[in-house]
Amino acid sequence: MLHTVDTLNTQDTSGPCLSIDEEVAKLLELKAQLGGDDGKHQFVLKTAKGTRDYNPKQMAIREKVFNTIIGCFKRHGAETIDTPVFELKETLTGKYGEDSKLIYDLKDQGGELLSLRYDLTVPFARYLAMNKITNIKRYHIAKVYRRDNPAMTRGRYREFYQCDFDIAGQYDAMIPDAECLKIVHEILSELDLGDFRIKVNDRRILDGMFAVCGVPDEKFRTICSTVDKLDKMAWEDVKKEMVNEKGLSEEAADQIGEYVSMQGGRDLAERLLQDPKMSQSKQACAGLSDIKLLFSYLELFQVTDKVVFDLSLARGLDYYTGIIYEAVLTQQGAPAEESVSVGSVAGGGRYDGLVGMFDPKGRKVPCVGVSIGIERIFSIMEQKAEASAEKVRTTEVQVMVASAQKNLLEERLKLVTELWNAGIKAEVMYKKNPKLLSQLQHCEESGIPLVAILGEQELKDGVVKLRVVATREEVRSIHSAHIMFVLSHTDTQICLDSNETLKVCM
Repeated sequence: MLHTVDTLNTQDTSGPCLSIDEEVAKLLELKAQLGGDDGKHQFVLKTAKGTRDYNPKQMAIREKVFNTIIGCFKRHGAETIDTPVFELKETLTGKYGEDSKLIYDLKDQGGELLSLRYDLTVPFARYLAMNKITNIKRYHIAKVYRRDNPAMTRGRYREFYQCDFDIAGQYDAMIPDAECLKIVHEILSELDLGDFRIKVNDRRILDGMFAVCGVPDEKFRTICSTVDKLDKMAWEDVKKEMVNEKGLSEEAADQIGEYVSMQGGRDLAERLLQDPKMSQSKQACAGLSDIKLLFSYLELFQVTDKVVFDLSLARGLDYYTGIIYEAVLTQQGAPAEESVSVGSVAGGGRYDGLVGMFDPKGRKVPCVGVSIGIERIFSIMEQKAEASAEKVRTTEVQVMVASAQKNLLEERLKLVTELWNAGIKAEVMYKKNPKLLSQLQHCEESGIPLVAILGEQELKDGVVKLRVVATREEVRSIHSAHIMFVLSHTDTQICLDSNETLKVCM
């Protein structure tokens, strides 16, 4: 759904100085415009700013991550939908607070005013309202677009995937919310990214805190956006922005500073319910009571070891109305990940009013959900793969059909056809008379575990020689039907025991 994992930008774009990459890009662009020595226009072959290509190895890693995430979503009973990559501009307008400036508007072609989707949450809310859906548990994995200042090495792009899980419907308090946090815990644990923490807070607690600290009502959202920067700015800088840029009194900012430094669990919520100031706000008390209830469910889900109630968590998007959360990787992660400071890797919360903004009669559909920051996770997984000696397979071919002598192309094609028809992932070299060594080398380079070798003697005997590539051991009298039976009953690698009998290596 939605909820953008959006806390990463540490680049200073306020000053006139450009980064080296930006300077180089400008020079290359100027050079292209001026042309080369021969006066012809020189085309710069590159991807657009904030985008990238993915090679087969990177796509294999990405597919593994997607499969883990989708498997978790399905395990929790979600169904999937899809929505257009662009929406009416008015659909997206006014939903993202200060981040609205990052929306890509499409050039007016004389028809409807359109924009590329900024996240998957607002299109989901539009989908619910348009189709009059009041209950659904859905996941959606698709690309979104932001006119942001990219930080490519840290998983921040202008075009990127979001993996969203949302529960829409009227349910008892905090049960769906707790399941969303359980899902984040399961995915991050299964991906083995290193140590992580899931920070939770509630927009009602924030609003109540702002009220009792003396923040004017009209400044709630803008001060919330400033508090949202605490994960990448020191408190003194945040306070300076509140006072100097947002016009908040220094006394109010100092009171906010006392609260946003607090972290804990259910005990902190209980303590704040007794706080002389916070207890004066009905909003804050309602949020704190739900935080207590949330932690009771999280204990049953066995995830409280990774969840912390953190009053500094704000999440600047305007559509949140209740519980909010964000998962961050911590410094205790494996050394291979330390140089990839990707920060937030998941985020979400409750947004009970968003669907009503699209419904003609203003009918609300309570919603809660989470978005997994796939690009940031992929940055870590990619570096782990680079640091590891383990080879990443980019294909799933189980067996290579090879020949030991010349003039056996027809026989190879017949056998590979039998394997394909039986659902076996098989491959054959596109040469009439390939050398056996070349065929075996291809298997080693591609990670293909088995080679089915045809020769004149094997054809006379009606059998196939099966070789395990890794060990170079062979079975010299395997019928092709046996190969199909063995491979069609397992996705694991085949090996040989001491009696030269095929078995499955688990």
